[in-house]
Amino acid sequence: MRFDQLFLDDIRNRVSLTDVVGRRVTWDRRKSQPGKGDYWACCPFHSEKSPSFHVDERRNRYKCFGCGESGDHFKFLMETEGLSFPEAVEELAGVAGIAMPAPDPQAAKRAAKRNSLTDVCEMAARFFRHVFQSADGRAAQEYVQRRGLSAETLNEFQFGFAPPGRDNLKKALMAKDVTEAELIEVGLLIKPEDGRPSYDRFRNRLMIPIHDDRGRAVAFGGRTMDPDGQPKYLNSPETPVFHKGTMLFNAHRARQPAYESGQAIVVEGYMDAIALWQVGIKATVASLGTAFTEDQIMRLWKFADEPVVCFDGDVAGISAAHRAVDRILPVLTSGKSFQFAFLPDGQDPDDVINAGGTAAMYGEIEKALPLSEVVWRRESEQARIDTPERKAALEKAVEDLVGTIKDERVQKRYRMDLRLKLSNLFYEESRRNRGKGGGGRDEGWRGNKKQGAEDEWASRARVEAPDTPSYGVERSFCTMCLMYPELFDRHFERISQLTYSNELHSMFMTALVRIATDLAEGAVTQIYNKLDERFYQILQEAIVSASSESDGSKASTLRRWDALTNRLQVLKEDPPEDFVEMLFLNYADMLELRMLEQELEHETRAMEQDLTEESWGRFQALTQDLARRREDCLRDEQELAERAAKMRSSKGSALA
Repeated sequence: MRFDQLFLDDIRNRVSLTDVVGRRVTWDRRKSQPGKGDYWACCPFHSEKSPSFHVDERRNRYKCFGCGESGDHFKFLMETEGLSFPEAVEELAGVAGIAMPAPDPQAAKRAAKRNSLTDVCEMAARFFRHVFQSADGRAAQEYVQRRGLSAETLNEFQFGFAPPGRDNLKKALMAKDVTEAELIEVGLLIKPEDGRPSYDRFRNRLMIPIHDDRGRAVAFGGRTMDPDGQPKYLNSPETPVFHKGTMLFNAHRARQPAYESGQAIVVEGYMDAIALWQVGIKATVASLGTAFTEDQIMRLWKFADEPVVCFDGDVAGISAAHRAVDRILPVLTSGKSFQFAFLPDGQDPDDVINAGGTAAMYGEIEKALPLSEVVWRRESEQARIDTPERKAALEKAVEDLVGTIKDERVQKRYRMDLRLKLSNLFYEESRRNRGKGGGGRDEGWRGNKKQGAEDEWASRARVEAPDTPSYGVERSFCTMCLMYPELFDRHFERISQLTYSNELHSMFMTALVRIATDLAEGAVTQIYNKLDERFYQILQEAIVSASSESDGSKASTLRRWDALTNRLQVLKEDPPEDFVEMLFLNYADMLELRMLEQELEHETRAMEQDLTEESWGRFQALTQDLARRREDCLRDEQELAERAAKMRSSKGSALA
């Protein structure tokens, strides 16, 4: 049977090609770049030792540069599992949770009908474009000139104009054998229920076509030219070829730039997306004025692992971001998230660009907050925590949100991160009250911050600890356990066995392990004041420094961690996940080396008192193990240094 192209595209968009191919291959961790949707492995179709098989996640294609095999989801199953095309479609439809279309002799007719409706939209786009370029489009031409839109932009986005009048489009297209029913079905005409003649939906409006993934016009957005006209923006209704909940404006143009840059920007309106495109920020899409849907979220993750949602910083923009957060949390998965950039209050992207150019817009994007921080600020900034009941209410709200995350690993990471923040928040409030003799909390840490007190705590954590030989390694390791909770969780058993030469570090890691184990299910309101007060000295180097930063950007996020360690400068190069984990494990190796050295010292002292064959055997085994571990550690350090140098070099080349 023949399958509708939209049905096949839906399967491709819902099922990750790397998951399909991953059944048969092992990804090369050094060559692959998951953040860019770029995966490499040894080819499953021929024997090879070096990986030449490439999967492009964003294009949904694979290709082997050794044997030449290439294809998509369906072909891969056909080639590796011997399935027919319909069988491959049926299997992947099951994975995607999409019902197979029933055998229907009318299916071909429906597909032809959709193509026909798309043709109608294309004809309407040409009509609007023609009017825009004529004398009748003078007002629209003057408007786009005031907006600073170039001729290239107008041509690329096929700007048009729907003239005033009841039935200009209707007459023009029906004269070309388009039926009234088709115009109504595609949303270009409105048919009154009282029997009056149908009329054009769009009148006296600047028209912008909305394209599907193939670049075909399937709907329109129209901006009124009447200063008093309402609504200001009008979109096509839902039709057989246009579904607001699954589409993104400008997606067909943004896909390749997003792939090349590893970044995607999401704005509120199509004029915002066009403004960014014109100044060179090409990987930009708009959500067509609807709340995020699961389908749109999944599509955005095809563009980038952490798209940046760029909304106005006013009440409406923040409210829209908060609605998006609630849609995103349930479908979060490892390696996928969102960031949020809030523009200065009262400004849209056009305003930012006009005031400061492209650099100013990039500067705002660079300030994007991670999703977890947006969640925390939303829940904590307006919360009152001056009574046990109010503390419990805030904790419950946070726990309920975390509970909506279906991915267990991500949920566990969020829970730990937010529990640490809650612990610090409650502790700070309690400490202030003690300092005030139990007074109020008008100068809470989220409002009028006492910067001097914060700096005092951060500095105490830095200077109280003696500078032991392993101080830098231990501090770095503490940092990474906070900064990368997923690594802390993944290597928890090993971490829980480590010891530390610095008392503050030892206490901190003991408390962190305790939070993750016996206190994991307890209420934060019951445990925050049971932790050693010194625990908060390191914790606040991260949390307090972050709260005192003025912009909240990714750069400032890294700066806050720099205050905690002198060994993590390479993280400013945005290294791949495997590099970060290798660095993390290298620190763990160095800590275990120190433990082995201490054990060897203890064994040596014991031998001085009582040399036996058994003690000599233990001494030799420890010596050999220590030598081997040192070699391994040194080799890993050299590899990390080489990779870090390459990252810095490539970044420098990109900026040159």
